[in-house]
Amino acid sequence: MEGNQHPHQKLIEGKLGFILEDVPHLVDYLPDLHTYPNPLQDNPAYSVVKQYFVHDDDTVPQKIVVHKDSPRGNHFRRAGPRQRVYFQSDEVHACIVTCGGLCPGLNTVIREIVCSLYKMYGVSKVLGIEGGYKGFYSRNTITLTPKVVNDIHKRGGTIIGTSRGGHDTAKIVDSIQDRGINQVYIIGGDGTQKGAAVIYEEIRRRGLSVVVAGIPKTIDNDIPVIDKSFGFDTAVEEAQRAINAAHVEAESMENGVGVVKLMGRYSGFIAMYATLASRDVDCCLIPESPFYLEGNGGLFEFMERTLKENGHIVIVIAEGAGQELLTEDRRDEKDASGNRLLKDVGLWISHKIKEYFVARRRWTINLKYIDPTYMIRAIPSNASDNVYCTLLAQSAVHGAMAGYTGFTSGLVNGRHTYIPFYRITERQNKVVITDRMWARMLSSTNQPSFMNTKDVNEAKKEEGPQTQLLDGENCKDKSS
Repeated sequence: MEGNQHPHQKLIEGKLGFILEDVPHLVDYLPDLHTYPNPLQDNPAYSVVKQYFVHDDDTVPQKIVVHKDSPRGNHFRRAGPRQRVYFQSDEVHACIVTCGGLCPGLNTVIREIVCSLYKMYGVSKVLGIEGGYKGFYSRNTITLTPKVVNDIHKRGGTIIGTSRGGHDTAKIVDSIQDRGINQVYIIGGDGTQKGAAVIYEEIRRRGLSVVVAGIPKTIDNDIPVIDKSFGFDTAVEEAQRAINAAHVEAESMENGVGVVKLMGRYSGFIAMYATLASRDVDCCLIPESPFYLEGNGGLFEFMERTLKENGHIVIVIAEGAGQELLTEDRRDEKDASGNRLLKDVGLWISHKIKEYFVARRRWTINLKYIDPTYMIRAIPSNASDNVYCTLLAQSAVHGAMAGYTGFTSGLVNGRHTYIPFYRITERQNKVVITDRMWARMLSSTNQPSFMNTKDVNEAKKEEGPQTQLLDGENCKDKSS
């Protein structure tokens, strides 16, 4: 990693190739800070725990599948409560902000940050910043207490509102300084975490005793390093409803075609896992795997064969798939978050299917197009994600109280860790189409790969070493 240095990067090397990618700490630039006993040591709820405090040397490896002669490799600092904290409870003034699009679990994270601060550490001043980053300087704040957030995990969305863009570093840090805030919790995707990194750098430049902690949020699961992002399990589960509806419609009609468009701007994880979970899908199309419509081995040939054999077909397509095939070029148009604006590939492919089979092949087909995007984004998180959100939030609070800053709380190989912002924002997590999980999906649907031997070889050359995702595979991360 020597050729890819970042400001204030902390690499600690040990024996046998051990490297700790450490996160910043307040004492890095404020060396004279006082420490205090962790209030958790007097908390009766934790009195039965044999070893509750995390040892300072505890780390988590990024790669757990190794050979006998492999170096120990990169590690991250293990998350959890420390014996000493850098804030007295009555001096903490925390704030929480949510940015970007909606995602199941946002309210759960907010609730657990508030409850952890109040009930674990005795903090009594927590603000919610309304409407995303711009809320720091242009909107009101909401006082958050355990009573206010008690049942918000049962609702979708975010009670403090969200928005895209609006990042003005100087104004945001001025607001933090003017309000006397000393803990900032930022919930959002890769763009939001990039903004959080800039806020941290400005706070450090000003020499403020303020920690900045991130909680990664992306329904697409496109954040690297971490096993998965919160809301992903809920999205895959809810997508089953749309796929099931498309299957029922298609199966009930002559030459029935069900098309379901799912989230996945750059990464096709939701489409891939929803397809594997459903077993009713005949073809899954994602951004990482280019496809073509006509000709030998093309989509239409596969559809024609499937319709003749089964009488119906269900297609799942991620929103970012096939954008290069759409005629209108919108590559330079972006939204407020800097994301490339996409054409509706679901409507486009539905039109192309009708045009080919009805107008050219003279077939009678019955096509139903379902786009459940906003239904999925707006629901509350399921039980699995609720637990995950709780642990992410608690880890972030423990880290902030211990003085760590400039970090994201994330799950790596099943262990909660503190990850430097730059590792979260340096690239996007994508499906590796030369990996086993994509092969499992192809064997489930029996669809063509749309790749010739030359394409496969090129893809293998491009793919870097992999890190964990759910079952330990299919995550592109070239820095490991």
